[in-house]
Amino acid sequence: MIRCDRTAAWAALKGHFEAHGRQFDLREAFARDPGRFSSLSFEAPGVFADLSKNLLDAATLHFLLDLARECGLEAQRDAMFAGAAINTTEDRAVLHTALRAPRGQGPHNDEVHAVLDAMLAWAETVRDTAASGIRHVVNIGIGGSDLGPQMVVPALDAFVHPGLQFHFVSNVDGHDISTVLSRLKPAETLFIVASKTFTTQETMANAQLARAWFEARGGTDIARHFVATTTNVEAAAAFGITTTFGFWDWVGGRFSLWCAIGLPIAVAIGADHFRELLAGAHAMDCHFVEAPLGTNVPVLLGLLDVWYRNFHGTTSRSVAPYHHGLRRLPAYLQQLEMESNGKRVDRDGELLPYHSSPVVWGEPGTNGQHAYFQMLHQGTDLIPAEFLLVRRPTFGSFGLNEDLISRLEHQQTLLLANGLAQSQALMCGKTTDQALSDRPLPVSTQMDAATLARHRGFPGNRPSTTLLLDRLTPHSLGALIALYEHRVFTSGALWGINSFDQWGVELGKVLCRDLLPRLVEGGATADLDASTAALIARLRA
Repeated sequence: MIRCDRTAAWAALKGHFEAHGRQFDLREAFARDPGRFSSLSFEAPGVFADLSKNLLDAATLHFLLDLARECGLEAQRDAMFAGAAINTTEDRAVLHTALRAPRGQGPHNDEVHAVLDAMLAWAETVRDTAASGIRHVVNIGIGGSDLGPQMVVPALDAFVHPGLQFHFVSNVDGHDISTVLSRLKPAETLFIVASKTFTTQETMANAQLARAWFEARGGTDIARHFVATTTNVEAAAAFGITTTFGFWDWVGGRFSLWCAIGLPIAVAIGADHFRELLAGAHAMDCHFVEAPLGTNVPVLLGLLDVWYRNFHGTTSRSVAPYHHGLRRLPAYLQQLEMESNGKRVDRDGELLPYHSSPVVWGEPGTNGQHAYFQMLHQGTDLIPAEFLLVRRPTFGSFGLNEDLISRLEHQQTLLLANGLAQSQALMCGKTTDQALSDRPLPVSTQMDAATLARHRGFPGNRPSTTLLLDRLTPHSLGALIALYEHRVFTSGALWGINSFDQWGVELGKVLCRDLLPRLVEGGATADLDASTAALIARLRA
């Protein structure tokens, strides 16, 4: 496992970038090569990836693939799947892939499927709303115990039980949970408390408040209305919970929606569809393991991330899903990528001499067009964009007549046209001469036509990737999420970092435990920095 900057391929990439990459022009590349789309588009299970609008050519790809091989990417990947303790700072295996391995395959298979079978069977009892009486499901978690289920449930809305409503509470700010509770009745509500240790500060504060609300509103039988996904069965029992589903220390929080943390997903879409979600992810796992590096979509996306971050100097990447169901995907990807690869030292603790994770951000498609796309097109930063398109909608048929279905299908076509237009505009841009020739020109009594044309010009040559799904189903969504997981693994492996710890999350928690009693009990502040001490005094006043 050689760190990327210590390889011959890295030096070759630096020379290639200075000679060809820095001034690479997409428009010229398409003019030179009519087959560019065919050679730079790739199939993976459930996902078609068009990489042709990126700032790369065959030579760039050749050097990047050399870098992957020289860094031992394949060996690192195989070690993860085999259960080696690649999370070196915590001496843990990283086996979220085992959670979606079919029965009889993969490490820890018997225990994984025992929990899966029990969880899915229990979920079906909740989905029998006539017997359970449940109408609302509230998931209480934070981070990986919240972002995955909160992203997946609305994404698969067409498959969600029509008699159940789902709510997600994560913020310790009481305005979050109070807004949810105000709409509920205890007898109709199931609370899922998601915390591996059953000690997570924000989660337990919200869980205790939910229990107090439940009892104050006349709720009875906590054991029937509260369930936990945790390994701390004793603490859950002390809380009053008797139904628990556990998982293992080789499951990282941001990779945990495939196990018991996915309980709200299982209740929402049912056992069969949850297994389809797992099957889609497993299909992508197989692609990641078996496909040659040159056609391996997660690998290629990870290599592109290194190319942009370390050679083109980009600091962020925009993710624009053109599907309302995927509206929480950018937030999910923020944790997946920035918590995994937002590291400043390599595996040996040495400071990195190059940048690691970019900032990941975005909003659903056409909403973003009326907000931050201005900066993508005409801003001073080069920001690679990622478009997610879904070819065929899944509207369902509840209360929709033929005319309404026809109108919705037209809107789907409009949505797709917008996504295609944005990637085209980013690449092609508009010259000043083209802006001058536009008719009719906007009227300005303060500005001559040439100056106005410069305001209305677009530099173009701004890169984008388009990921295309045929339909948004449990299988295709599972594949898409796994693709992003393996992409993050790829870039982290080349950067030589541990993508599976998150020490940056811990320091604030420790300091909070110290500051809380000072706020509540009026403790001494003389040992604090002047700013924190003064703010505590002001808050206590």
